[in-house]
Amino acid sequence: MANSMKLEGKVAIVLGAAGRDNMGQTIARRFADEGAKVVVAGRKLDELERFASTIGGAARTCDITKKEDVDALFAFARDWGGHVDVAVNATGWGLLKGFTETTLDELDQITDLQFKGPFYFCQAAVDTLGKGGSIIQISSATATIMLNDHAAYMGTKAGTDHVIRCVAHEFGERGIRANSISPGLTETPMTAGAKDVPGLFDSFLSGYPLGRIGTKDDIAAAAVWLASDECFMTGQNLQVNGGLTLRRNPTREEIQAAVVSATGQA
Repeated sequence: MANSMKLEGKVAIVLGAAGRDNMGQTIARRFADEGAKVVVAGRKLDELERFASTIGGAARTCDITKKEDVDALFAFARDWGGHVDVAVNATGWGLLKGFTETTLDELDQITDLQFKGPFYFCQAAVDTLGKGGSIIQISSATATIMLNDHAAYMGTKAGTDHVIRCVAHEFGERGIRANSISPGLTETPMTAGAKDVPGLFDSFLSGYPLGRIGTKDDIAAAAVWLASDECFMTGQNLQVNGGLTLRRNPTREEIQAAVVSATGQA
């Protein structure tokens, strides 16, 4: 009887799993459920160790903005699991700031986190993964379509998507795949505050042909396929966002109007 677990025998790294119930943890749990051994990484060791114990995995602190941390993470995972087959970068900073108000310090921080850090991550991955390896970058629909007050976030995510294409092009001959996943607005701990604002999430719904906001499980399911041997795709940006990129996000004014309508407060 064929093994139904899609990731049996694989060792995976999921960076960005230090937030309880965040997207990184959801991906890591799905990987473990599919038979993978998983190293979860991020900046909060206590939470990483707590979560790793629930999936039979391992925990390692890693600041993606520090190349030495990223290199050490991959070395740790290889030593722990014997090899590394899948590398997922689920880190990010949802900076919302007006274009002319964005500071030099904020630009430096988001470039370190969302461009230089993922570049280091991909470098370490191609130095570590073997044939059939998969690199997965969690991107954003806003790397393709517009959203007000999000330029620094959007620009760095889009730049990293192009790096993923470069990796796919250069290292495909070694059997390494590299792809992005682009969620739209997704119910995660990072967006919990926004969801609590009456009318805010509702203002986005008309942009989704499939009629609902995305979930962490939607993204985890896509990541399982990209990590599996069934995947014959590389250099692509998988738009797991219910068709959002066929339409658009609401404007700043439309969001404000929806909140006013829901709260009755101008």
